[in-house]
Amino acid sequence: MLGPDEHFTLISLSGGKPKQQDAIKSLCVLLGPDFMTDIVTVETSDHARLSLQLAYNWFFDISKENPDDAASVFSVPDFVGDACKSIASRVRGAVASSSFDDFHKNSADIIRGAVFGKNPDGTSRKNLKFKSNNLVITGIDIQSVEPIDQRTRDSLQKSVQLAIEITTKSQEATARHEAQRKEQEARGKLERQKINDEAEAERSRANLVKLQAQSAAVESTGQAAAEAKARAEADIIEGRAAVEQAKLRSEANTIRANADLEQTKKRQEAELSHKQSLNELELEKAKKLAEIEVTKFAEIVEAIGPDTIKKIAQAGPEMQARLLGGLGLKGIMITDGNSPINLFNTANGLIGGNGFSSV
Repeated sequence: MLGPDEHFTLISLSGGKPKQQDAIKSLCVLLGPDFMTDIVTVETSDHARLSLQLAYNWFFDISKENPDDAASVFSVPDFVGDACKSIASRVRGAVASSSFDDFHKNSADIIRGAVFGKNPDGTSRKNLKFKSNNLVITGIDIQSVEPIDQRTRDSLQKSVQLAIEITTKSQEATARHEAQRKEQEARGKLERQKINDEAEAERSRANLVKLQAQSAAVESTGQAAAEAKARAEADIIEGRAAVEQAKLRSEANTIRANADLEQTKKRQEAELSHKQSLNELELEKAKKLAEIEVTKFAEIVEAIGPDTIKKIAQAGPEMQARLLGGLGLKGIMITDGNSPINLFNTANGLIGGNGFSSV
């Protein structure tokens, strides 16, 4: 925002083609890159007046960190007009020292060399910088070159047409001569190729006759030797095949016998392992059953108790004695020591199915 004592400065710039002063009013100056177009009237050394329409690419080369560079942009009030006038003066001076034909052929090089200047090696520089306001001209585009005088324009048009006709006829003649030259070369190559082909055919025919003669000689003299050699080689091959077959048969028998032996060995090992496993299982079973019986008997004895077992053992004989005593039987029994009589069993036999027995 503007302060109490601040105000805008109106900038008047040149504009139009050709450039005219105070054509553009602006409150700001663009830094570019941008371009401007101008029409310059020049005259060659042979008094041919031309109108050139030129376009200039430009920008302000300033640093944002340096305030002096920014202030230098406004040091030239009308930078467009001053730049166009300076460039136009350089172009007029360069064109005035060149003839019309020279300028017509090398207009771009002449104008760029006049505006940008030359390096020590003769090449044109890349840009033109105005140190007063840091304006840099980076390129020049020659948009049109037109003669101002009508007679010069007609002469130029005629000369251009004549140059085009001369160039066209020259190119036609060159093309025709080149075609004739290529045709002659092609004919010469064709003739040489025919001669080379005929010579090669003769050499091939001679080689063929020679090879046919050699083949006939070999066929007539070497047939018997070839047959004998073939039979000998066949016998050798047959003998080698028989030996190889016998060797392979022997190896096959050996492999088969080894396989049978290994199979028998594996089978016996498997049966032995199976029987050992069965025996171990039976032994383990018997051991487990014995342990079960012992555990069962011990648990039964522990459950019944010693006194109960004693009474069960004494109950039978006491009952038999009481039974005999109650019956009042008396008798004589004769026996020897080899055949003892169990009185308990005898007492048991006294009671039969009917409840009576005699001794």
